[in-house]
Amino acid sequence: MTTQFREFQAHVRRQNGTAIVDLSGVLDSQAEAALEAAYAEATATPAERILLNFAEVDYINSTGIALIVVILAKARRTHLPLITAGLSAHYQEIFRITRLSDFMGIYPDESTALAAT
Repeated sequence: MTTQFREFQAHVRRQNGTAIVDLSGVLDSQAEAALEAAYAEATATPAERILLNFAEVDYINSTGIALIVVILAKARRTHLPLITAGLSAHYQEIFRITRLSDFMGIYPDESTALAAT
């Protein structure tokens, strides 16, 4: 049985002052343009924070991690909190190992992330 990965997509929606970026598919070098465009859309209108929703992400490689670091750096430059939701246990561990979790909140799901202050 082979695993079918989906092409990366990112869609922005807003809820109670939070710009939610729903990510899906494979987060790798091919995702750069879509991720950058979603971040630009999320920040085009002021938001209190950005939530990266990883619930539908199939796979993240090292380049994908680097792209997240770029987004984190942009958010930090403008003092915009960046939080995550929906990371699998494996990717939560990767975020801990790479110390990304030191700079962004990691929540099990969207509702928990949105309830956090």
